[in-house]
Amino acid sequence: MKANIYSLNGEAQGSVELPALFSEPVRSDLIARAVLAEESRQRQPKGAYRWAGMETSADYRGRKESYGAIKNRGISRLPREKLPKGRFGKVRRVPHSAKGRRAHPPKPEKLIVEKINDKEWKKAVRSALAATADKKTVKARGHAVDGAKSYPLVVENALETLSKTKDVKELLAKLGLSSDLERAKRNSKPRSGVHSGRRGGTKRPRSLVIIVGEDKGIVKGARNISGVDVVLVENLSAKVLAPGTHAGRLAVYSEGALEKLKSW
Repeated sequence: MKANIYSLNGEAQGSVELPALFSEPVRSDLIARAVLAEESRQRQPKGAYRWAGMETSADYRGRKESYGAIKNRGISRLPREKLPKGRFGKVRRVPHSAKGRRAHPPKPEKLIVEKINDKEWKKAVRSALAATADKKTVKARGHAVDGAKSYPLVVENALETLSKTKDVKELLAKLGLSSDLERAKRNSKPRSGVHSGRRGGTKRPRSLVIIVGEDKGIVKGARNISGVDVVLVENLSAKVLAPGTHAGRLAVYSEGALEKLKSW
């Protein structure tokens, strides 16, 4: 499979043979597993002290006629602290009491990280890369690629040196990707509830991803464009290539990135 190489002016200046991994079949099931496994590693472990609210002398004496029973004392028959001389203290231990345990609290022993085999994860990333080269899959994901000059898009290594947002936007416009940038910007909306007042309170659709071999300023140049991500080849992941477990993200490659991908 071959692809055109474009200059910073948006003009084709040659062609390049794509690495063999772009011919791999798209495994949506593996990609979804890999994305969920990566996201699970970002969860914060939760769980209170296992015996919280239980370290008390409170005991429930349920037999009505037994010695020390709570019956006929004018108080609720609930677990109460044991005081000297057989007296009853305050209600403890039950969830609705003061200083009582929580009902069904988060368990510290719960497994929150989903594991995936190394070979499966690598296969999923290669499959997600192959999906970025299939225009039909990219369009089915919701990207506006009808105006793109060709697909997949490969730009000369000078792409990695663009450090100004204006220059990056101009290049993407010359490649025919303005409509997808506008889609991501237009569909951004605030989250409901308390999220609106916190960091990350805006929900932004994912637009294209720029994959480069080296960062010579491009990360700074594209970081303020809504929905656009820049990633080095060595930092590629299933989550970046298939946000939300959906394969076929719009991608722009540099020549240097393709050279590094040949060894994958």
